[in-house]
Amino acid sequence: MPVTGGKSPLQGRKPGDRRVRVDRPHSTYFRYAGPGALVAKEAASAPRTPVGRAVARVRGVLFGRPISLHAELSERLNVFTGLAVFASDNISSSAYATEEIMRVLVVAGAGALALTMPITIGIVIVLAIVVTSYQQTVAAYPHGGGSYIVAKDNLGTRPGLVAAGALLTDYVLTVSVSIAAGVAALTSVVPELFDYRVGLGIGLVLMIALVNLRGIRESGAIFAIPTYVYLVAIFGLLALGFFRFVTGTMPEYHAPAAWLAAQQAQPLGILLILRAFSSGSVALTGTEAVSNGVPAFKPPEPRNAQRVLIMMGVFFGLIFLGMSFLAGQLGILPDPTEQETVISQLTRTFVGAGTPFHYLVQVSTAVLLVLAANTAFADFPRLSSILARDGFLPRAFSYRGDRLAFSYGIVVLAVIAVALIVIFGGSVTNLIPLYTVGVFVAFTLSQSGMVRRWWRLRSEEPGWRRKATINGIGAVTTGIVAVEVAAAKFALGAWIVLILIPILVAMMLFIARQYRSVALKMAVRPDAEIPRPRRAERVVIPVPGINRAVVQAINVGRSISTDILAVLVSDDPQDAARIQERWQRQLSDVPLVFVESPYRALVGPLLAYLDVLDRAWPADREAPITFVVIPEFVARSWWERILYNQNVKRLRSALLGRRHTVVVNVPYSRDDIDANGSPSG
Repeated sequence: MPVTGGKSPLQGRKPGDRRVRVDRPHSTYFRYAGPGALVAKEAASAPRTPVGRAVARVRGVLFGRPISLHAELSERLNVFTGLAVFASDNISSSAYATEEIMRVLVVAGAGALALTMPITIGIVIVLAIVVTSYQQTVAAYPHGGGSYIVAKDNLGTRPGLVAAGALLTDYVLTVSVSIAAGVAALTSVVPELFDYRVGLGIGLVLMIALVNLRGIRESGAIFAIPTYVYLVAIFGLLALGFFRFVTGTMPEYHAPAAWLAAQQAQPLGILLILRAFSSGSVALTGTEAVSNGVPAFKPPEPRNAQRVLIMMGVFFGLIFLGMSFLAGQLGILPDPTEQETVISQLTRTFVGAGTPFHYLVQVSTAVLLVLAANTAFADFPRLSSILARDGFLPRAFSYRGDRLAFSYGIVVLAVIAVALIVIFGGSVTNLIPLYTVGVFVAFTLSQSGMVRRWWRLRSEEPGWRRKATINGIGAVTTGIVAVEVAAAKFALGAWIVLILIPILVAMMLFIARQYRSVALKMAVRPDAEIPRPRRAERVVIPVPGINRAVVQAINVGRSISTDILAVLVSDDPQDAARIQERWQRQLSDVPLVFVESPYRALVGPLLAYLDVLDRAWPADREAPITFVVIPEFVARSWWERILYNQNVKRLRSALLGRRHTVVVNVPYSRDDIDANGSPSG
């Protein structure tokens, strides 16, 4: 086993003086965790060049100091902050759901707006069914029961990928629609900003992405206050409105000037009513987020997630019903120019335009609508990481940044959302037709999967008939709404989503097939015995596990020296333990050192470990030449290289120029196989 410290006897000036010096060359960078195992400290990942240290300082200011995996539990959310992170999307939909219903109905004339309240009641009933169904999903999948996981486990891989593709699309649109609606609420009180709404939207997307890169707990703490300010302001407005209604003192309403010039010619028909229902169904977006984010809650995770789900449904239902009722009683008409929202008209009618309360409602609405995008920033990266873990997306999506956030997913989501805001001019009305189709597809597959689960477990699950009935009602209801939404909005842009989802599914299947093909080519039989050639020198081999590329690198190292050592740097002790157990069976003559890296760094801890080996070498002997043998899989094309990380390049760049170090790159391609199926060379 490699030396990481020891005891050295010291002779004093007098014959009887005896002392022992304890050497711990690893203590600066590592914590000893048992034989052959070290835990990297933050210092092991610290940059070692002036430029690197300067970049680290900038990153520290923008994103904060790196967080250890061992501190993950303290980064989780309670019910208070969880409502702000996972329910803001659904609750904020109440600010524009009523308006979207009215915008569709009003093309048939002001009289058609009488249907706003019945449509609202229908949507709230659907929401109650969905919330009840997802209560069971959370209980059945305490480690995260998103539509992808539920559908994949119970219906198969392809339905699971359809659900995943639908959700990924919906999360992108959640960001775009929420930001556009927030900017619309802001321009209602500051009309001068209307011409700059695209630029404002882009800036807000980047701001939320930056906050999320700082970590989920920090984003929850930042976004909690605006969420509750909005709830207080809106419930205060609704209370005032109902008081005026009960006392018969409803104020006089003045329609927007642009309404008088609007032409209304379309007859009221069933298709128009269905379109209005589908437009208002944006209210149900965000319900999925809670079940998908169960692992982000503090223990007991399922119970806290269920509480947030119930609170979300109750708050949204009350606000949505109250808004539609008061808008109908006042006879509010949507502004054709989109410069003033329905909620702004409602507020100024009750409290007056430009009053402090008017500004409070509008600003809190704008802020919450903007922060509603945070729900997607919490769930899109998490879902992407799960898909990457299962091999359906590039593995980069599964890597967690310094603040335990899935940084790659956050950045990709921000880039796509910005593109949509630019393409559609930051208009809520233009973006809404693309919205909700994906989420109802995911709802339907998730609830259908739950029905299949209860049937499969009927012999061991008490009350399975009641549970299956609840999820069955949810599946039928959301399935009908999904078909209705797709049909009603198809010509308005929903066809884009309906085409995009199969494309995403095909792309994910292609990536999975690519990963499986390479893994099969690189796999080593568990019962294979790996011989050891006789050579001399010291060799250190960084390894990710056991595969053919690693085996080939070890054989190269064996030909260099008999003093050979493998180093596994990982942030997953359980996975490392499995690798160590297999290593002992298949490569027992090569010592394997596991370096736990709770800060998710590879290069820093490995360089620090090499420094420790040098310091542990006897001072009276010249330091050995260390051959760092790096296994590398060689991709055959540019698009294939995207699927594999760049750790080898970063490690090789960091090692070049290090004293007493020779870097040996051992490339391995899928063609490096002899006739017997063994690695050549």
